[in-house]
Amino acid sequence: MAHSTTATDSKPQRALVVAVDLRDPRRPLEPELAEFEALARAVGVTICDRAVQRRDSPDPATLIGSGLLAELPGRAAALDCNLILVFNELRARQRKNIEKALSLPIVDRTMLILDVFAQRARSHEGKLQVELAQLRYRSTKLAGGGADLSRLGGGVGTRGPGETKLEVDRRRIAARILLLEKRMGEVRRGRATRRRDPGEELRVALVGYTNVGKSSLLNAMARSDIFVADQPFATLDPTTRRVYLAPGRFARVSDTVGFITDLPTELVEAFRATLEELDEADVLVEVLDASNHDTPRQRAAVDAILHDLKLDETPRLVVFNKGDAARDDVGITPDAFVLSARTGAGIDALRAALSERASDVRARSPKAPPATP
Repeated sequence: MAHSTTATDSKPQRALVVAVDLRDPRRPLEPELAEFEALARAVGVTICDRAVQRRDSPDPATLIGSGLLAELPGRAAALDCNLILVFNELRARQRKNIEKALSLPIVDRTMLILDVFAQRARSHEGKLQVELAQLRYRSTKLAGGGADLSRLGGGVGTRGPGETKLEVDRRRIAARILLLEKRMGEVRRGRATRRRDPGEELRVALVGYTNVGKSSLLNAMARSDIFVADQPFATLDPTTRRVYLAPGRFARVSDTVGFITDLPTELVEAFRATLEELDEADVLVEVLDASNHDTPRQRAAVDAILHDLKLDETPRLVVFNKGDAARDDVGITPDAFVLSARTGAGIDALRAALSERASDVRARSPKAPPATP
């Protein structure tokens, strides 16, 4: 099997975005739809237009109503679109019926997020995890009789294993999944053997929504040059730096993959080895964006994922980054740290708080056992 993570079709991708607004006051559509479009732009897709339909529930056969579905082919042709991006998750039957009506590649939210991850993966471990997530997702679609993957060609939705007409041999897919699971098991065991001895330096994990400035904060604290970009999921592979806290006291601070609302289950499972960095942390530093009006929604999404990962009991410090451009409506509480990774303001207060935590951890740690030959 080929496993390229780049598009094979050089034609620019132009997309019509289709979405159903379920009119849920707890989850307004606009912020999440804007985020969806930003993900598409991050992998080089031009958004031509939106087709949004308000409904109490999705149509079980076609997601959207028959009237809008009938309009889409002409609308897509008029805009020279060669891709349909569907914001809502699609069932196999819905995907099949939309494909029949449009004769264009269909990419839903999970496929798009997987594609972004495939483009961002750099390390061997990261690529293994992304491929495993893609194959698991696509195998469920094949099992359900859904999308004809060979129709997608190159580009969004087909990075990773997509160029290989996966549907022709489900047994080969299953065998590849088993092999990748075995390799990821080896990665997890390797991480376990590197767990620290008692008395080692404080371990800190930066967690938060994608693109809130976790990497920038680590760079500011460690005076390092980790890759930073104003784009979703710029960091996939965990990066750890030794950070000065106080005289004679340091911490090992890890920058981890960013979260997103309804992070696909396939990615959570595939990135389990990476997320174990969070299990080993003494302290979680939850990084929020003080300049973003959408921060309360993003924070709720992060808290939900941490709950699913059973990390509710891990000590946590809350940090509002971009404090130099803070808004009044983002929910800053008195116990939170407000700082700016860009200017350095407020970072010393965070160092001091982590130094106190390091004292507590050191006091609780038993004496390290003697090394064995």
